[in-house]
Amino acid sequence: MFRRFIHLHAFLACGSLALACGSAESAAPPGSPVAALADDIALPPDTRTVEATVPRRSTLASLLAHHGLADESVVLIEEVRAVFNPRRLRVGHPYRLVFDRDGELRRLEYHVDNDQFLRVSNAVQGYAAALVPYVKERGEVAMRGQIDEANNSLVAAIDAGGESVMLAIEMAEIFSGEIDFNNDLRRGDHFEVLFEKVYREDQFSGYGDVLASEFVNDGRRLQAFRFHVPGESEAQYFDENGRSMKRLFLRSPFRFEPRVTSRFSYRRLHPVLGGVRPHLGVDYGAPTGTPVIVVANGTVVSAGMSGGSGNMVRIRHTNGYETYYLHLSAFAKGMRRGARVTQGQTIGRVGSTGLATGPHLDYRMRKSGAFVNPLLEHRKLPPGDPVPEEHREAFQAVRDSALGRLLSATVSAPAPVSAQ
Repeated sequence: MFRRFIHLHAFLACGSLALACGSAESAAPPGSPVAALADDIALPPDTRTVEATVPRRSTLASLLAHHGLADESVVLIEEVRAVFNPRRLRVGHPYRLVFDRDGELRRLEYHVDNDQFLRVSNAVQGYAAALVPYVKERGEVAMRGQIDEANNSLVAAIDAGGESVMLAIEMAEIFSGEIDFNNDLRRGDHFEVLFEKVYREDQFSGYGDVLASEFVNDGRRLQAFRFHVPGESEAQYFDENGRSMKRLFLRSPFRFEPRVTSRFSYRRLHPVLGGVRPHLGVDYGAPTGTPVIVVANGTVVSAGMSGGSGNMVRIRHTNGYETYYLHLSAFAKGMRRGARVTQGQTIGRVGSTGLATGPHLDYRMRKSGAFVNPLLEHRKLPPGDPVPEEHREAFQAVRDSALGRLLSATVSAPAPVSAQ
């Protein structure tokens, strides 16, 4: 975690002693006691370093006391408070303590997050605390993958290419308006993707932006390019013609590959009450605690217990649409009547409250007062706004450059091999 921190004092001290010993040895005649002793001198280290991770139920004060620094903790913690809240100490985060040869603390380093670490130095005038940004580097990488018998999901295909599920989630979100990754994938589908990898202290830290991607799904070729429209708060993804990849509604209230366990129907055998009853939504099976996201911008109509529906969030959208999220185990912070939510925001977590036989989400959509099948309705919804005409030329330049880098990076890569 902290590989690049260099113990300069130890290096200088050992270097000086080594020079002194070398001088003594060169001045002594061969075979003399001085020359013999010179080979046996062991240089004591100038510092002692302790590296560990924060244990459970620890505070900064208890951590310092554990390392014999109880007497100094009050002064040190007061300095830390100026730049970092000690209550944000997290279990499992790495830290480092550097002591001098007399046992006095010279430096404390604590990993705050992927962007910065806390450093407390012991100077002549006392302790000084600072939040220090990590030095990060971004590298551009391209890969290709294929859906086949062995890799029958996007996650598996990405994994086979040596990358992680987080890249698969990014790609699924980009193409979520066009591909249902739970139901639409076909054997022989293939993709190419140009993306960034972030390195911190020479170690992989995470993924940056997906810059361009091409996905061939059931013979249909889809392309997506990242472009920041001037004046917009964040970059978006557009197809090769500048049309938005994002639709008014997401295909599902999950970030990736939900499993449909029961579909919209006017005649379904109820699993708890028995008898044939309408099921005016889509059930998605998922483990308890799985984040549930809102499919479009809107306003919370209600969030609370609702009889057999269990914990439910109801959200009103534009154009007469409302969506319902049933059987939640918990609500996200801020879920209350009148709250504004944005597409992709977490609104709760999967559960089995109300009349449910197991953890799942019952997702419903209503248009102009009547419930509709979300899976079918999504196909009728228009995409988001395209690239404005005045920025079309800039977009085309970004598109062509990204596509050229994608093709040149993958043309020499070996083609994916289908399982026999």
